[in-house]
Amino acid sequence: MRIGLVGFGHGGRFFHAPLIASLPGVTFAGVVTRSPERRQLLANEYPGVNAYDSLGQLVEAGVDLLVISTTLQGRPQLVKQAIELGVPVVSDKPFAADTAQARQLVEAAQRRGVLLSVYQNRRWDSDFLTVRKLLDAGALGQVARFESFVERFSPGAVGDASGGGWMRDLGSHLVDQALQLFGPVQSVYAERTCSPQHPDIDHSFFMALTHANGVISHLGGSCLQSSPRPRFRVSGTLGCYSVEGFDGQEAAVLAGLSPKTEGDRWGAEEHRRWGWFEQGDERERVPTEHGRWQQFYLQMIAAVKGQGAVPVDPCDVLQALQVLDAARLSAERQQVIRVDLKA
Repeated sequence: MRIGLVGFGHGGRFFHAPLIASLPGVTFAGVVTRSPERRQLLANEYPGVNAYDSLGQLVEAGVDLLVISTTLQGRPQLVKQAIELGVPVVSDKPFAADTAQARQLVEAAQRRGVLLSVYQNRRWDSDFLTVRKLLDAGALGQVARFESFVERFSPGAVGDASGGGWMRDLGSHLVDQALQLFGPVQSVYAERTCSPQHPDIDHSFFMALTHANGVISHLGGSCLQSSPRPRFRVSGTLGCYSVEGFDGQEAAVLAGLSPKTEGDRWGAEEHRRWGWFEQGDERERVPTEHGRWQQFYLQMIAAVKGQGAVPVDPCDVLQALQVLDAARLSAERQQVIRVDLKA
């Protein structure tokens, strides 16, 4: 299995390359980047992995799967090019600027019979997997509210979010997780906050989603928050689960670690990072599941071999983008927006 990567910026270098290089039975076939600095980084970090000027050159060299990790502005066109060449493709998130653009890509892949998936790696975060396990076991009873926030103080990141701000960029993960847990959304209320220096790029956002099953999801993110809320807080009739901080896989890849270097230690969270189950005066630690970002690629490889479905169905992503489109409209109009579940 030969996997090629298009883009070696922050996302390609840290969130894709270490995982691709760790996969058993996989050849890291090459990287498309024209930047001399990034080519030097590639040579230093992955000796023997060739750099290419274009997606077409990489395909000609031979690949079984392409991963597109460039800025959102040019990403859909590259995904479309891969589809037209008949190569299975993984797109980074955000998948597209809006639902209409995403639907064009999904339909193009269906017409060509090309496998397409989107890198929603946060489905395999340690804390999210723990929430999912608790819900599947019925440990929290009937859930009324799901709260999911990623808040940091990183002023230098204000203008770095892809696609016009943190709502579309980070929000694509938070909405995807909420939909995975609680299903379709009927209505959305949202708020966005921008700075005078970046009037078209939000640095903070809040969304309230009403799911068809009655659960309310409160989602939000910020890169200018000095006092962050819990990462997750899930309230049910039998108790509440909450967890602070962030899944450790991001810090690990930024430190140069990978599933290959860490083995069974990969994705493990120390006990001080475990969350809490609480009901009245009762309070106990809940062991956190191991994070498994590499599972995305293992499932994608199996799909390419005809041994299962893609890890993230692009139709799921269309649904999430529909919610994000409604959130941006809600923030603009300052009103609740209904979501057409049949669209």
